[in-house]
Amino acid sequence: MLTSAKIKKYARSCGADLVGIGSMDRFEGAPKQMDLRYVFPDAKSIIAMGFRHFRGLFRGIEEGTFWTAYSAMGYAGINYIYQPLVLWKVGKMIEDEGYEAIGLPNNFSMSNCNLSGQDKTRTSKMNPRISSPVSPDKPAPNVAWHMRLAAFCAGLGEIGYSKMFLSPEFGPRQRIAILLTDAPLKPDPLFAGKLCDKCKSCVNECTVNAIPADKTIKITVAGRKIEWADIDMAKCAKGFCGGSPKANPFMVTDKEKEDFGYNYKCPSMYFYARALEGASGCIRACMIHLEEQGKLKNKFKGPFRKRKPWVLK
Repeated sequence: MLTSAKIKKYARSCGADLVGIGSMDRFEGAPKQMDLRYVFPDAKSIIAMGFRHFRGLFRGIEEGTFWTAYSAMGYAGINYIYQPLVLWKVGKMIEDEGYEAIGLPNNFSMSNCNLSGQDKTRTSKMNPRISSPVSPDKPAPNVAWHMRLAAFCAGLGEIGYSKMFLSPEFGPRQRIAILLTDAPLKPDPLFAGKLCDKCKSCVNECTVNAIPADKTIKITVAGRKIEWADIDMAKCAKGFCGGSPKANPFMVTDKEKEDFGYNYKCPSMYFYARALEGASGCIRACMIHLEEQGKLKNKFKGPFRKRKPWVLK
């Protein structure tokens, strides 16, 4: 008999660090173009898995000496290699029990709508220039989805002020993948704790000031009210790729300062080489704060920040 406990045990044995299960009715109220129930109308359960970033992936950027690890082993390695392998294994286990499964790693970029929130007139709205609905009652292909809300609906944690997903195990240090299945599984309760205390460390340490201290977005999902900062996604996208001169040592010539100077100096690893900013505010500062408060289950022998953060003059 297929049970939630059996799936969780197997998913962890395959390499998932976190596994949570939610019921599909928790997506009630989602925008049509982002409603996962249209992906699999008969689905009864969503299985969300968290894959940790090693804390050590941020060490080279923290020290100002090595940038490749975070992009290669954090983003690309997890999204393009690790997640799909685990989803394949768990999905096959579910289908061997007679139920369908759809695996959704964090690397599908072909969707009809804008997810970022950067342009409020386009976010979650159908773009008629990309695709057309096959019938009036359906969204246009491809349906998009919000990994962090999926993880919330599966009980893995909460969304913090920086919009990053926070788990009680790793704080902001994980990436999410999901499985949809028509197996009737017992859902986990929504996370009842409180990790984010709105300390605004993420605001203060973002190198491009992309996280406002006094402007937020509020939504209701699964009967819970959720609030996060109204991120300036244009600034975030630029900063993420190394757009701050004070935080990017690969900017040397004037031309490189125009295009961030990373294109050829940090070659792509597994299709990815962009995370030059090192998530200074949204991950590192948040992680440091949560660790100092003793809120995370993943403990270390010493603090992450051992020296004053470097800044280019």
